[in-house]
Amino acid sequence: MISTCHRRQFLISALSIGAVAGSSSHAQDDPREDIAAATRDMITPETEVVINRGLEYLARSQHPNGSWGERHYQGNIAVTSLGALAFMAGGHQPGRGPYGRVVESAIEYVLSKESRETPGFLFAPGGNNFGAMYSHGFGTLLLGEAYGMVTKKDLQKRLREALERAVALIIKAQNKAQGGWRYDIHGTSADVSVTICQIMALRSARNAGIKVPKDVVDRCTKYVKACQNRDGGFNYMLGTRDNSAFPRSAAGVVALYCAGIYEGKEIEAGLNYLMQFKPQALRFGSFTNRGLSDMHYYYGHYYAVQAMWTAGGRYWQEWYPAIRNELLMRARQRNDGAWSDPTVCNDYATAMALIILQVPNNYLPIMQK
Repeated sequence: MISTCHRRQFLISALSIGAVAGSSSHAQDDPREDIAAATRDMITPETEVVINRGLEYLARSQHPNGSWGERHYQGNIAVTSLGALAFMAGGHQPGRGPYGRVVESAIEYVLSKESRETPGFLFAPGGNNFGAMYSHGFGTLLLGEAYGMVTKKDLQKRLREALERAVALIIKAQNKAQGGWRYDIHGTSADVSVTICQIMALRSARNAGIKVPKDVVDRCTKYVKACQNRDGGFNYMLGTRDNSAFPRSAAGVVALYCAGIYEGKEIEAGLNYLMQFKPQALRFGSFTNRGLSDMHYYYGHYYAVQAMWTAGGRYWQEWYPAIRNELLMRARQRNDGAWSDPTVCNDYATAMALIILQVPNNYLPIMQK
C-alpha cells in the first residue's frame, strides 16, 4: 500500500534533496516558487511545445464575444470558463501578456451571462441546456480564480460583486437533506458530479475572501463520504446501485480535498482506487474501451490529476508522467494543436488537456494549499 503524503511535504522533501546535491546558497522567499521549482522539470520541452500549440488553438477558436464552444456547446459557460482557466494555468493573467485579452474577454463574457431573473446565476441559455449547475459551478470557479489576478479596478469590483451573488446561489441551491447539489438551482436532489463543481467553486471563492458558511461545507462533506463505496470508489448518487467508476471517484476525492479533508481512511481508499486507472501510454484508449466516452475521459483525468497533485508523494510522481505521456500521444493526432472530443467539443477537450498538463506550474490558486 502506498502511504499518503501531502503535496507540500513531498515537494519540501524534494527541495531538501536538491539543496544537498546542488549546494544552493540561499533559500527561495516565495514557497509557491519552491513548489514550482520542484516540479518544473515534469513539463518537458516536448510538453511545452504541445502546450503552446494548444493555447494557440484556443486563442484562434475563441469567438468574438469571448466565449468558446462548438455546436450545441457554443457559448457554454463551463466550456468558456475552462478555456480561460487553461490560459491562467500557464501564467497568462487577465489583461496582461500575449494572451491577456483572451482571458479578460472570457471573464467579461461570463459576467455578461448572469441571469437578470435569478441574480448570481451564471448560465447561457440556448444550445445544450443540460446540467445548468455545471455551467454555474465552473463559471463561479473562474471568477474566484481570476479575482486576485485582475488589476482593473472596475472589473475587479464587478467581478467580486458577481462572485458574491454566485456563491449565494450555490449555498441556496444545496440540497439541505443530503448535502450535495444537482442539475438545477432548486436543490431537489444531489449527485457527486455536480457536487464537486459547487464545492470547488466555493473553495475558490473562499480563497478569494468570500465568506462560505461552515455548515454548507460540513453537509457537503457528509454527503460525499456517504457516496463512497467499500472499494474506495464513489457512487453517482445516494440510494442507487451504481458501481464505482473512475471519473466520479476522482471527483469524489477532490470534493473532499476542497472541503478541507486532506487525510483519513476515505482519502486513502479513494486514492488507492484511482491508482488502478493510472494511464498506460502504450495502451492508449484503455478507458474508452471500457465504455467511457471522451467526455468522461477528460472529465475524469481533470479531477484525477488534481487528486494526485494534492496527495503528493508517489501518487503524484507516478500519475503525472503517465497522463502527460498519454496526452502527448493524443496531441499528435491533430495538426491544429487541439485534442478531440466528439461528445462535447474540441474546445472542451483542449482546455481540459491543457489544465492537466500545466498543473506542475502551480499558478491556479485552487491548486495551492
